Amino acid sequence: MRGTLQSMPPPRRKHIFRIPAPAPATIYVRRGFNRVLAEEFAALKVKRAELVVDKVEAHSQGDLRENFGFKAAKDAIRAVDRKMDELDRFYLRNTFIEVDPVAWLTKPTDTLQLGHVAEIEKEDVGTKRKHRFTFLVATYGETATDPESGIECLPHNSPLAAALLGLTVNKPTPVTLPAGAAILTVRSIRNPTQPELDRLLAPIKPPEFAED
Repeated sequence: MRGTLQSMPPPRRKHIFRIPAPAPATIYVRRGFNRVLAEEFAALKVKRAELVVDKVEAHSQGDLRENFGFKAAKDAIRAVDRKMDELDRFYLRNTFIEVDPVAWLTKPTDTLQLGHVAEIEKEDVGTKRKHRFTFLVATYGETATDPESGIECLPHNSPLAAALLGLTVNKPTPVTLPAGAAILTVRSIRNPTQPELDRLLAPIKPPEFAED
């Protein structure tokens, strides 16, 4: 028996696939974003304290095997802990530069930069189909659409914006996007108007993290 045990291979460890964390980045945000992050973290701490009270109260009610209130409170605490951990890692991993959208009204327009409104032509290399869009290259988290002008917010850290920033007008540029190879051409660049900014820039919100 002893020889048999020694000849057996060691047990295989279970490998759990996890998506790797994004690399550290410089993220442009609107003024006040860091304050919103701090307020969100403080609110989660308060919520966690309230859930701990609920858990202690449920624990005092008897048999934990059938104590659904205890289990629910414990699961809720874990969910809050995950959000706090994600928010903390997000803040510590990245560098945040706060910008004032008022400066976008008078930015130079030689090349496409953060805060510009641009008409973009995108040609899919495989199908040769062309599409045109009008974007405001915006700060982190902006995804609104202006119903009056049809302008959409394009977050500066999105794959499309990363390929567009720095381009000049009427210069076709081959790029590789998540959807495949494409040719991007900036057809026009201009500064936004104040009414467009008022309609497009939504209240600042903390980031949303995927649930486990």
